[in-house]
Amino acid sequence: MEMFNKDRPIYLQISDRICDEILSGVYAEDRRIPSVRDYATLMQVNINTVMKTYEELSRSEIIYQRRGMGYFVTAGAKSAIQRQRKETFIHKTLAEMFRQMPLLGISIDDVVKEYHASQKPKTNGGGSTRQPDVSGS
Repeated sequence: MEMFNKDRPIYLQISDRICDEILSGVYAEDRRIPSVRDYATLMQVNINTVMKTYEELSRSEIIYQRRGMGYFVTAGAKSAIQRQRKETFIHKTLAEMFRQMPLLGISIDDVVKEYHASQKPKTNGGGSTRQPDVSGS
């Protein structure tokens, strides 16, 4: 089983994973995250790779270090991650999708239909059945 994409540096993939974990509530703001050594063990990578990840997240002000205590999630990190990812999604991902749509004969109606199909409630029990508003209002 290949855990990482070979087309992107591992430390950035781990950074994305930690950001996903912050967004999903695994790591709360102002709470400690696993040590570099523990996260390296979890991800089955070299400690230096995780250290590079933590340094990158620190530079981005997503996490911070308390001397002798470890790394913690910065207050406001969740909002910062959402803002940055939204910006990237709108200006890169969607831009590329919109460029490809006419080439592939995909209409906006096709996209909306697929979106709604992907948002249908799961039948595995629990969870919200509320559909997100895609009207833009």
